[in-house]
Amino acid sequence: MIAELLRGNELSSQEELAERLAAMGYSVTQATVSRDLEQIGAVKVRRAGHLAYSLPDQVRSPAARGIDRMVGEWVRSIDTAVNMVVMKTPPGSAHLIGVALDQQGMPEVVGTICGDDTIFVACRSVSSANALAKRFGQMTEASVH
Repeated sequence: MIAELLRGNELSSQEELAERLAAMGYSVTQATVSRDLEQIGAVKVRRAGHLAYSLPDQVRSPAARGIDRMVGEWVRSIDTAVNMVVMKTPPGSAHLIGVALDQQGMPEVVGTICGDDTIFVACRSVSSANALAKRFGQMTEASVH
């Protein structure tokens, strides 16, 4: 039912989604909605100037948008920790960037781990993490630490 609601409506918060489900007779909490959104891979994307949840198949291909544009649009801060690049995004946006990075097949990237608003990018070396952080920093107004 959540997927159906997301396909037909622009819902921007878990509370709004829980209210719609409750109006349909479903007994849910914000915590269960949060888990369900994560399980179905829903992410927040910018639509008509505001953020709303979308399903993975509704999001334009990361390759079509370009990783440079995505990082420039979504990443708010960038830091390094040994061989990792740590990026902060608005809540609900980290997964979108992580998937795009994984699909790029960048040789210096081993893999990503995404939370709600944080992405850990594991790099092959300290120098490749520093170079990647610098590259990402040039794509955005985000501060690189």
